[in-house]
Amino acid sequence: MANWDYATDVLVVGSGGGGLTAALVASQAGLKTLVVEKTEAYGGSTSLSGGGVWIPNNYLLRHDGLDDSFEKARTYLAHTVGDRTPQALQDAYLKHAPEMVEYLVSNSQVRFQRAVGYADYYPERPGGMADGRALEPTPYDGRKLGADLEGLRRLEIEVPAGLAFTISEYNKLGMITSTWEGKWTALRVGLRTIYNMITGVHFLTLGNALIARLRASLQDAGVPVWLNTPLKELVVEDGAVVGVGVERDGQHVRIRANKGVILAAGGFAHNQAMREEFQRGPLNAAWSSANKGNTGDAIQLGIDVGAAIDLMDDVWWGPSSMPPDEPVMFHVGERSYPGAIIVNAAGRRFTNEAASYVDVVHTMYELHTDEVPHIPATFIMDQRYRNKYIFGTLFPMQPIPERYIESGYVKRADTLEELAKQCGIDPQGLVETVERFNHFARTGVDEDFGRGESAYDRYYGDPTVKPNPNLAPIEEPPFYAVQMVPGDLGTKGGLVIDEHARVLRGSGTPIPGLYAVGNTSASVMGNTYPGPGSTIGPSMAFGYAAAKHIAEGDIRPIGALPVPRRDLTTGQKVAIGAAALGVIGAVAYFIGRRRRS
Repeated sequence: MANWDYATDVLVVGSGGGGLTAALVASQAGLKTLVVEKTEAYGGSTSLSGGGVWIPNNYLLRHDGLDDSFEKARTYLAHTVGDRTPQALQDAYLKHAPEMVEYLVSNSQVRFQRAVGYADYYPERPGGMADGRALEPTPYDGRKLGADLEGLRRLEIEVPAGLAFTISEYNKLGMITSTWEGKWTALRVGLRTIYNMITGVHFLTLGNALIARLRASLQDAGVPVWLNTPLKELVVEDGAVVGVGVERDGQHVRIRANKGVILAAGGFAHNQAMREEFQRGPLNAAWSSANKGNTGDAIQLGIDVGAAIDLMDDVWWGPSSMPPDEPVMFHVGERSYPGAIIVNAAGRRFTNEAASYVDVVHTMYELHTDEVPHIPATFIMDQRYRNKYIFGTLFPMQPIPERYIESGYVKRADTLEELAKQCGIDPQGLVETVERFNHFARTGVDEDFGRGESAYDRYYGDPTVKPNPNLAPIEEPPFYAVQMVPGDLGTKGGLVIDEHARVLRGSGTPIPGLYAVGNTSASVMGNTYPGPGSTIGPSMAFGYAAAKHIAEGDIRPIGALPVPRRDLTTGQKVAIGAAALGVIGAVAYFIGRRRRS
């Protein structure tokens, strides 16, 4: 028998969206709960994300009169995930996800809004939705966290001028030079930023808002979160996990978990050895945007006690770039904006650049050879693109920092031939590719890869560009190039779980007392990515499921669903939007000063 230093009912390892959701639900069911976090900050990779959650059949869709159902979403998963993961697991997600959202908004400080129009990633497939099923957290004033604000994991990327925007606002900001909607959004975000600077409000959005809302709810519930407390062992008695060993203040501490241990410690994105063992190269853990604490500790300990694993060879991929002395840049909207392409070493396009980021990188690996490398690939854009659209943290018309040019991160040339030579790609191939692409841009039909045909492509497109919002000629010098590597948001392989998030042995039987959620578990989404928030959504849904199972179903909403607020009408936005130009100029001036300083 172990000698215990601390006892609780539920022990949660990890403090991302899934872990904090599980802890909150367990505590509100009357179970004594403790969260332990390996690093110095809570929030995990969720804090570094957009904070979106993909929730089919959610109550906000119903509120807006949109047609969705369990059956419709089930059909969609059948045509995306397929049979790569068990039907029972997929059905459990479709059941638990909307329940989880309603539970949180009725019982905590968590609030969501629809990411309106953010399409499923395959909206044309049976059951898909062009209106989208994604939710995002509403903004939150971090000052309400008090001293716990200090421990929140913050974004590693420096957002220009400290701008705080939601997922939906980011999409509209991308059209700042093109649409009144973009200008209105810039006005709103700019005024909010000025207000924050004047008042000292810690206005949190994206993943920070979601984690802050969960952490504030744990404060209300009296749930402790121990930082700097890495997991060291799973304690097993008579085949059941009954507790853990952690390191705390330099001491080995054994914690008894009377009801269960929930592993929510992320994947192994930053464990180079594990990645080389399970995944195809070329790869580099430094290319990952995941939390640096994701080194696979919990997965390895699960394996050690007999857990089965799956999907270890796959990752939540996305084309990424490596700016000098800055965090990895994960590129989403930039690939859809008209007037840019991605090419291989032969200077040839090889995919629909605007497709789901997972699909783009899967194609990079499928086609990569020593004869024609696709890793790294090269992103090509012209001056027109730079004048109109955001790239990374660079706003339209914002000068490219000299260190980007000097380091070779951004290559610039007056001709495509010279640009190709700088990049080490075939000049003739690039010239021919651009000529062919420019023809497609003028006709509006991408005959090679169908870019712009999907509602998902068009979500980040420019509606003012005709006839195809995702296509524009690349012809205005100078031309620019940025190397693209297969980055990721985290690994998606891990411990196999059942519909209650119980960890399973190779025989298919559960290991008593042990649960896993998020990237510590093998993803319910298999080898695909059905829609925005398909990482955090399942993490939180199965966190809810685990807590519900441990509490033997004794979980009940204790409040009413809040009525969503209505945004301004388009007419109101246009009327106000004319004033945005002055604010945009002020923000641009402030950005310029920061860049020069």
